[in-house]
Amino acid sequence: MRSHYCGHLNASHIGQEVEICGWVHRRRDHGGVIFIDLRDREGLVQVVYDPDIPDIFAIAEQVRSEFVLRVEGRVRRRPEGTENPNMPTGEVEVLGLGLEVLNRAETPPIQLDDEDTSEELRLRYRYIDLRRPRMQEHIRLRARVTRALRGYLDGQGFLDIETPMLTKATPEGARDYLVPSRTHPGRFFSLPQSPQLFKQLLMMSGMDRYYQIVRCFRDEDLRADRQPEFTQLDVEAAFLDEQEIMTLMEDMIRGLFRETLGQELPEPFPRMTYAEAMERFGLDRPDLRIPLELVDVGDLMQGVEFKVFAGPAKDPHGRVAALRLPGGGELTRKEIDEYTKYVGIYGAKGLAYIKVNELAKGRDGLQSPILKFLPDEVVDGIMARVGAEDGDLVFFGADKADIVNESLGALRVRLGHDRGLMEEGWRPVWVVDFPMFEWDGQNDRWSSLHHPFTAPKEEQLDLLKTDPGACHSRAYDMVLNGTEIGGGSIRIHRPQVQQQVFRLLDISDDEAQEKFGFLLDALRYGCPPHGGIAFGLDRLVMLMAGASSIREVMAFPKTQTAACLLTSAPSEVAPEHLRELSLRVRRPQAEEK
Repeated sequence: MRSHYCGHLNASHIGQEVEICGWVHRRRDHGGVIFIDLRDREGLVQVVYDPDIPDIFAIAEQVRSEFVLRVEGRVRRRPEGTENPNMPTGEVEVLGLGLEVLNRAETPPIQLDDEDTSEELRLRYRYIDLRRPRMQEHIRLRARVTRALRGYLDGQGFLDIETPMLTKATPEGARDYLVPSRTHPGRFFSLPQSPQLFKQLLMMSGMDRYYQIVRCFRDEDLRADRQPEFTQLDVEAAFLDEQEIMTLMEDMIRGLFRETLGQELPEPFPRMTYAEAMERFGLDRPDLRIPLELVDVGDLMQGVEFKVFAGPAKDPHGRVAALRLPGGGELTRKEIDEYTKYVGIYGAKGLAYIKVNELAKGRDGLQSPILKFLPDEVVDGIMARVGAEDGDLVFFGADKADIVNESLGALRVRLGHDRGLMEEGWRPVWVVDFPMFEWDGQNDRWSSLHHPFTAPKEEQLDLLKTDPGACHSRAYDMVLNGTEIGGGSIRIHRPQVQQQVFRLLDISDDEAQEKFGFLLDALRYGCPPHGGIAFGLDRLVMLMAGASSIREVMAFPKTQTAACLLTSAPSEVAPEHLRELSLRVRRPQAEEK
């Protein structure tokens, strides 16, 4: 039906007769001459109809926005002064010689050029929203990304292998989506949160190198940018250590950015331990574009009489840290109060500060409600340690270490955005040497920082018995501009170590056999050393597209309440269907006030 895409026409086609198809982006009637901007996936081109061909002109007069057309015409150069340098087709136009209306369209419920359309409307009429040039570019970028990733991994000897969608529930940190079985009444499949165990089994099967672009499902608590179903690039390899896997994946991401965006990433990526990331940035996914860092001042505060600082400074689980904001002295009290409310979201009870007006004057050149509680030598020590200069503002956090890290870490990022401190470009970093376990005080037991199949460092195996909290894992996260885009580890390949880790996690031998018996059995039959990584594809494409949400780079995302407005899912099912599945719906009773 067509010889060219609209967006492919350029000066090299001048004089050629073409057939093009697409949607009417806009129609303009200029004193007897009709201009139609015809749009398809590749872009749009201007089509001109004049009254010299009355029958065709009469059809063009009836055309409206989003009509689907087939156009026959001749490519010509636009008249001088009417070129559009902002369009790939801006040098040319098509003189319309034929016109067929393939389908009419009612007035669209959303306007494609209205960027303020509510997300609810956009998702309800997603098939129209996806016609926007910006959305089409996002989806095309996603296709280029997956093609480049496949090409790299294929070239490195990885096999694209599918793993089951209907499987057994495993602990991955969130609730599973359950699928009732008709043929096994009262039993359920689970949709996979990740292919973790199957990809490990593939290594035991001798497949050596595996990858898959796979759909995963997590019934998580609602958050602004989470989806119940998402896509990840899953990778696993045998007989490679963490350094070799990280080198391969780093090379893959560098090639991806070079091929799809024409951007060069540093070589090699810098590496940072988990402990350093938490100390300097308060987060294990530091945004290195922001030139602000947390500085420990707890040793200076241990002797002060001000218990707000002295208490956490003396507490082995506490932390007192400072965050210097260059030029922050110009912040108003109202702005400081807003930041105080912001850190309160992360559990901070307040936000102390010192304004540095004139450092040479010592205490007299500083301004703060907390100065009266701090001796001169402590104030001088703080100013020296943070490198304070005139005009700066120094914020303080004092509490349990996790609260200080979360609150000041989030404040650091917020200040970077608000104060225009973000540096341009891409700043990747590997975060390594994660703790193997973290203490779950609520349940009074250890839990895995990543997942229970992550291997401990070989030289620290004895710590599993003597001091689990001091044991580090062979895990690694790839972070880009403050977003974790990939996380992985070397896996446990010896059954006795896996059993030991299960016991540490309060998983009994019987429970381990019930949930993971197939894995434990496989480990006994010659499991090679292996490891891998999973990249969040939606998140990666979001970053590359410069989008604000993963919903902007997914064709048919769910809402924040895990619903599909387009299809009205989830929905009720017929009673006879429930009977086939041996299920009965018990509706929740309304809570009494």
